[in-house]
Amino acid sequence: MYPTLFEVHGFQVSTFGIMVALAFLAGGWLAARSFELQGRPGNAAWDLLVWCVVGGLLGAKLWYVGEMFARDPDATIWNTLFVRGGLTWYGGLLGGAAFGLFGARRNGISLLDTLNAAAPALAASHAIGRIGCFLVGDDYGVPSNVPWAIAFPQGTPKTDVPVHPTMLYETFWLIPVFAILWQRRQKSPFLFGEYLVLSGLGRLWIEVFRRNPDFVGVLSNAQVVALVCIVAGAASWLWMRANRPAVSSGAGK
Repeated sequence: MYPTLFEVHGFQVSTFGIMVALAFLAGGWLAARSFELQGRPGNAAWDLLVWCVVGGLLGAKLWYVGEMFARDPDATIWNTLFVRGGLTWYGGLLGGAAFGLFGARRNGISLLDTLNAAAPALAASHAIGRIGCFLVGDDYGVPSNVPWAIAFPQGTPKTDVPVHPTMLYETFWLIPVFAILWQRRQKSPFLFGEYLVLSGLGRLWIEVFRRNPDFVGVLSNAQVVALVCIVAGAASWLWMRANRPAVSSGAGK
C-alpha cells in the first residue's frame, strides 16, 4: 500500500488523489479524440471536463455520505464528509453526468454526442481511479484465501486479514470494456447504452466478492443500481437502434 505519494511541508499528496487527477485527464483526452471523430473541436471536451470534475466529486461524496447515514446510526457529517476516500462511483457517475450535460447544453453541444464521447472515456477513467482505491486500501472485498488476496493494514477501514482486491477486479474488467467501446465509436447506435450494460455487468459480478450489506433481498445497493444501469442501457440502445438506423452522432456528417 502507498496511501501517501510524497509530503510537502506537512501536506500529504495521496496516491488516490493523483490517480483521480490522472483519471480525469485521461478521460478528457479520450473524450476530445471522440469529439474530433464526430467532427467537433477537441477542446470542447476540456470545456466540459470542469463541469464533470465538479459534479463527479460532489456526487461521489454525497452518495457516500447518504450510504453511511443509512447504514450507521452513529454517522456524522464530520466522519463521512471529511474522510480519506469515501467516493462512490455511481454517485460520481450521476453527478458528473448531470453537470456535464448541463455544461454541454450551455455550450450548444448535442447531448447524444456528449454521452457517446463520454462512454469510452468513463470506462478508462474508472479503471484508472480504481488503481487509486487499491493504493490506499479503499473498497476492498471480503476475506479470502486466494493466492492474490491482500491485507490492507493502513486501509479504509484497516484490515490485517487478506481480502479480495476487488478494486483491481474492476480495473481488469474495465480495460477490455474501454477497448470494445473505443472500437465501436462509429458503429454503435448508442455507445453510452453499451457502456451502461457492460459496466453494470461487471459491477454486478464484482459485488459478489465485496463487503457491502444486502439492500434488496440478497442484492447490495451497488448491485441494484447496476441492474438499473443494465436495463436502462439495453432499453436505450434498442430504442436508438430502432429510431436511428444510420449510426451517426450528426455533428460531422
